[in-house]
Amino acid sequence: MRFSDLLDAVRSQPLELSIPAEWAQGRASFGGLVAALQYEAMRAKVPADRPVRSLAITFVGPVEPDVPVSFEVDVLREGKAVSQVLGRAMQKGQVVTLVQGSFGASRPSEVAVTAEPAPEMKHWDDCQELPYIKGVTPEFMRHLAMRWSVGGLPFTGNTSREMGGWVRLRGDVKEEAVSESHILALVDAWPPALLPHLKKPAMGSTLTWTLEFVQPLLELSTLDWCKYLVDIEHAADGYGHAAAKLWSADGQLIAMSRQTVTIFA
Repeated sequence: MRFSDLLDAVRSQPLELSIPAEWAQGRASFGGLVAALQYEAMRAKVPADRPVRSLAITFVGPVEPDVPVSFEVDVLREGKAVSQVLGRAMQKGQVVTLVQGSFGASRPSEVAVTAEPAPEMKHWDDCQELPYIKGVTPEFMRHLAMRWSVGGLPFTGNTSREMGGWVRLRGDVKEEAVSESHILALVDAWPPALLPHLKKPAMGSTLTWTLEFVQPLLELSTLDWCKYLVDIEHAADGYGHAAAKLWSADGQLIAMSRQTVTIFA
């Protein structure tokens, strides 16, 4: 199933579906997809004039592929301009993902600070792509393309603090406008920034993730390349803390990300 097909499925009633194994990430489903599906369920409960400003995501446990998962939503508060919403992905009676979202309407303000310039990177045609190899790379990578420009590939012993390059959907992609759901997938497609430091394969996963969106969203297509860069701020005792940004190809800021990751090595 294409990314767009899964989004359409969760927008229908009831809010329950099974994520196909082709979207797996090890023994779990791809976290960026799970977050996107939960976001879609939350988006439906909020007035359209209140775009999402921030999502705080906790991956409580793995979402098993090919097992029904439901997406529950509680609107915690609706103020004059801001809605606070809590989403829970449930599987086998257990919470597997929690998402707290803040949705806020625009308001007049005297404060306006432009984003810092995007980093320079080689053109995507000149960058190395991490290919999808069945049985070697995560299954979900058949749907997402990443091309490295900064730092190293996973498990190459590259100790750079930074990692990044270009990312977009690939395969049989339905061309449509990029939404917040697509941004969740594009940002989370990248492996934990600590993995290139290792010289042999090991497990790594996201524990908590905060993603902040620049609104209004840019008018981008799902076929467009986006630029990504992550910086490791600290890592020790099996945990790493990293901050990242996503830009359009012409350098306009799209989203800001922070993750706490676990590394089993």
